[in-house]
Amino acid sequence: MDKIWNIKTQGDVNVIKHLSAALNVNMVIANLLAQRGITSYNEAKSFFRPRLSDLHDPFLMKDMDKAVHRLEQAISNEEKVLIYGDYDVDGTTSVALMYQFLRSRIKDLDYYIPDRYSEGYGISPRSIDYAEEQNISLVIVLDCGIKAVEKIKNAKDRGIDFVICDHHNPDDIIPEAVAVLDPKRPDCDYPYKELSGCGVGFKLLQAYAQQNDVPVVELYDLLDLVVVSIASDIVPVTGENRVLAYYGLRKLNSNPSLGLKTIIQLSGLVGQDISVSDIVFKIGPRLNASGRIEHGKKSVAILVVTEEEEAIDLGNEINSYNEIRKTLDRDITQEALDMIAHDPYQSERKSTVLYNRDWHKGVVGIVASRLTEHYYRPTVILTESNGMATGSARSVKDFDLYEAIGSCSDLLESYGGHMYAAGLTMKIENIPAFTRRFEEIVVKNITDKQQTEMIDIDAKIQLSEITPKFYRILKQFAPFGPHNMTPVFVTENVLDSGTSRCVGRQLEHLKLDLVEPTGNSSVFPAIAFSQADHYEAISQGLPFDICYSIAENEFRGKTNIQLYIRDISAKLY
Repeated sequence: MDKIWNIKTQGDVNVIKHLSAALNVNMVIANLLAQRGITSYNEAKSFFRPRLSDLHDPFLMKDMDKAVHRLEQAISNEEKVLIYGDYDVDGTTSVALMYQFLRSRIKDLDYYIPDRYSEGYGISPRSIDYAEEQNISLVIVLDCGIKAVEKIKNAKDRGIDFVICDHHNPDDIIPEAVAVLDPKRPDCDYPYKELSGCGVGFKLLQAYAQQNDVPVVELYDLLDLVVVSIASDIVPVTGENRVLAYYGLRKLNSNPSLGLKTIIQLSGLVGQDISVSDIVFKIGPRLNASGRIEHGKKSVAILVVTEEEEAIDLGNEINSYNEIRKTLDRDITQEALDMIAHDPYQSERKSTVLYNRDWHKGVVGIVASRLTEHYYRPTVILTESNGMATGSARSVKDFDLYEAIGSCSDLLESYGGHMYAAGLTMKIENIPAFTRRFEEIVVKNITDKQQTEMIDIDAKIQLSEITPKFYRILKQFAPFGPHNMTPVFVTENVLDSGTSRCVGRQLEHLKLDLVEPTGNSSVFPAIAFSQADHYEAISQGLPFDICYSIAENEFRGKTNIQLYIRDISAKLY
């Protein structure tokens, strides 16, 4: 599929010149900063050197004083406390964070993760029954709860208090909990709105620590959990999240908790400089796998483990779930692709809606993502659970999936999510009507541009500009993530040095050695994954354009700068 190369608008020229002079960097680096909204020396200093002192006062968050007071009361009165969270990575890291901090302070402490299949997302009725049976007087909810108005009322009537720590958009009515911490509440003036669920939990602990003279180092020891949540939940790596991620990665790389250390070993990351990308593609999926295949409690168990032998056993178990998840992911994705290929009407559609009662509920979100990447159109993947059609949806850039699904709400039993990802449940007999309506809405609102994969280009440069100093500064833009993605560059009219070749088990990748036609003798190694179809044209010695990111590659103990080719221009043909 052809891709659109979208070169970003250059920042204000005067700002770029000022930053270049003030920071003693070239204009490309200065422009990258300006694109990220950085306009002064002090802002650049904060960006390159995040400080924990930059974290906001947690008491700026609505209801924080009430939440801290209720937690202090529970500790003082030796109450039974339950920590509750969602079964995804953000939810399980949130529960682990709260449990790790409170287990030395609360004698009777328990945690609860709902079963993905029998209880579903959010606060479940079964969990409220459990809290009542166990005589629990306080439940601290993390990464969900903001829409649980009736369930919180039910719990309140039974004498169970709730403190909610959530980061999702609320409905018009806020639950009547003792405290509802959510920076996205319209009546909350907290200055940073994009915290993860675990981040909101961290702010509660930060507030408690401030009020009770807890050494700040005890909080910072938990930041490896926070960065795993930030990376896995794909929240913006800006502002407060950037500070938390920066120090979380430092902790994860130097002294991770026993459970995360075990996951790191199983992920093959020992001795590497772990990045946000490593969490997204290696650590996060393993923690997610237990909730998808077995039960999310296993993920919390390994994150709070204290004995090495138990950590190894739990790690091996979770790793086996991940292998099952990968097999299901691969097989169901192929089945879904085959369904589309054999349906003559699918090629003309602007959306994809597929249902198979036998697909595993735990991987339909992953499959929806795979199909969205393949066909670049809004996708809904459904399976059967408890007699209903339930599943996940994923979107393409700038298309509001949540709004489109909301326009079909009369056909749904429930739905939730955001612009790019959502979950939904409907009666099985409503699938055909939903499929038609969803397609009509997508056709009416989506543009051709939105249905073509776009690569955002930060700047156009020459290969000769990629010096060791340039790369050293570029590395300081990390941690990368949404709203601070790894910079992507374009270089025009590069040439194959004559040694490029196809590599990989099926010779599907291109290993390139690139030069510029300017007489510069430097050779720049590059890798272009799944782009071997360009080899014949490249090997003819014609100039071509590339868009790419820059990273390091270690080979035989030597580290070199390498270009990671995102796309090769079609002008070869």
